[in-house]
Amino acid sequence: MNFKFKAALVAALSLAPFTASAFDGPELYDGEQALYEKAQEEGLIVSFDTGPTWANWSSQFKNFKARYPGVEMVYNDLGSAATVVALDKSRNRPQADTAYYFAGSALDAVAKDVVAPFEPVNFDKLPDELREKDGKWFTVHKLNIAFLVNKKLVKETPESWADLLKSEYKNSIVYLDPRSTGQGQVVVFGAAFGNGGDMDNIQPGIDYLARLHNSGNVLRTVGTTPYAQFLKGEIPIWIGYENDGLKAKYKDGMGDDIDVVIPKEASAAAPYAISMVKNGPNPSSAKLWLNYIMTDEGQATFAEGYVRPSVPGVKLSPEVADKMPDAPQIRPIDIVKATALKADIDTGWSKAVLGD
Repeated sequence: MNFKFKAALVAALSLAPFTASAFDGPELYDGEQALYEKAQEEGLIVSFDTGPTWANWSSQFKNFKARYPGVEMVYNDLGSAATVVALDKSRNRPQADTAYYFAGSALDAVAKDVVAPFEPVNFDKLPDELREKDGKWFTVHKLNIAFLVNKKLVKETPESWADLLKSEYKNSIVYLDPRSTGQGQVVVFGAAFGNGGDMDNIQPGIDYLARLHNSGNVLRTVGTTPYAQFLKGEIPIWIGYENDGLKAKYKDGMGDDIDVVIPKEASAAAPYAISMVKNGPNPSSAKLWLNYIMTDEGQATFAEGYVRPSVPGVKLSPEVADKMPDAPQIRPIDIVKATALKADIDTGWSKAVLGD
């Protein structure tokens, strides 16, 4: 166990028992008060892989603790694949109550039988492709493909996949390698959706990326997120995630020097999911936490961190809504189908783009 995480866990467990009064205002859902009382008896929630700088988890923690005094929060930042490994290794004595990951890793967790079924608030509103049928995982937010355009380096902002093929974008475009990165795989789906393909026909996406490379417009593909290089002005156009562009624009100083564009034909949204851990030590606290982040209030908090809520129709504040306007061309990935297609994408992209 990570030393810092272990120290935080020990400190939380050593706190004196605490009994809080009921939260202010009406219940967010039927049974919230009763569940809170059970969670107070446990007094702790252990949340794996919810790093506070990612997807606005820090605000989720703050709001949760303010609403539910007496339920302490302990978390770590392992990474999706490592989280599944940790759950598997500790299956006989689970340490975590909940686990968050890219939805592809959620499939691995289900296959290893380390997560439990639980249907939180708003579960029934999720499209089928954004949840496991019994609630062993469900999507809490999405990250969708966008064009991140440095306006100091690009005269005219591209608005579509077709625009990226124009000669004016010679040696301008960077995206992540689909063979080694999840985001790169999502780019392939985005390109497929934008060029007549779908979850059952990804070839248009592979063919499009081959044309993009043949046009000379791709500067390079990379194996890790090039966020720092983009901020430094080393990348004219990055086909990446919308939230990185909005973070660069509103938090990291780029301001009006960046355009964040959802391609007008179509874009792909990657699901990020969470699960209740099987036989976790604090099941009532886990349910309270999972319910909270799936309420309209919790979903709106994710949007404040520039990621799109998974629950349809969540009302956002005008300030947030202006930064992330409705984009009906965004289409969610069916993660079960996407996982099954990974090998085809790897070999198809390598052959079409690299000639391997």
